[in-house]
Parts: sequence; C-alpha cells; structure tokens
Amino acid sequence: MTQPVKYKLLKIYIGEMQRYGGKSLYHAIVLKLGELGVAGATVSRGVEGYGADKLIKKAGILDLSADLPMIIEAVDTEEKIKAAAPVIAQMLGRGLVYVVDADVIKK
Repeated sequence: MTQPVKYKLLKIYIGEMQRYGGKSLYHAIVLKLGELGVAGATVSRGVEGYGADKLIKKAGILDLSADLPMIIEAVDTEEKIKAAAPVIAQMLGRGLVYVVDADVIKK
C-alpha cells in the first residue's frame, strides 16, 4: 500500500446566491484558487443546510433558487493552502473557511 502524504484540505461553505465581481462567488473562488496555483478544486451543492442565520434552506422539486449551501474543497500542500486561505476568506461577505489535515493516499 502507498504511504499517505501529508496535505491540507481547504473547505469553504457559502450560499449559492452569493456574488463576487459580477459572477457567482463559488466560480470566483475556483478561479482564484487556480490563479494561486492550488492543484485543484471541487464545488458541491448541498441539498439542505443552514448557517449562522439558522434559516434552513433545502432543495425542493419546485425550488429554482433556494440559496442552497455550496461547498468548495481544495487539497494541496500546506504552503499553498495556507497562502490561499486568507485570500479566499477576504472574498466572503458571509461564509466559513477552514483548513484541516488530509492524508492523501494517491494523487
């Protein structure tokens, strides 16, 4: 078995309707992570959740814009993630940014 390599996981929680520079915030974050040289990023759309406002948002059959939670994840070296995290945090009006250890088995 391949030995795990120590990396960092940057995880960002925002609302689907948030905007930045005329585009969706999640798209702007992915672009910024690319500019900063982060190896890759993935955006996932939540089906239900709430944030600091405690208002539950969930996807329904007829809901076209429920401002669902969006989760952006990026994994890279500690150096790259620690450099990217404060830049991304400054882009958010509201949301959550955190960094955790990640043992990468295969890249």
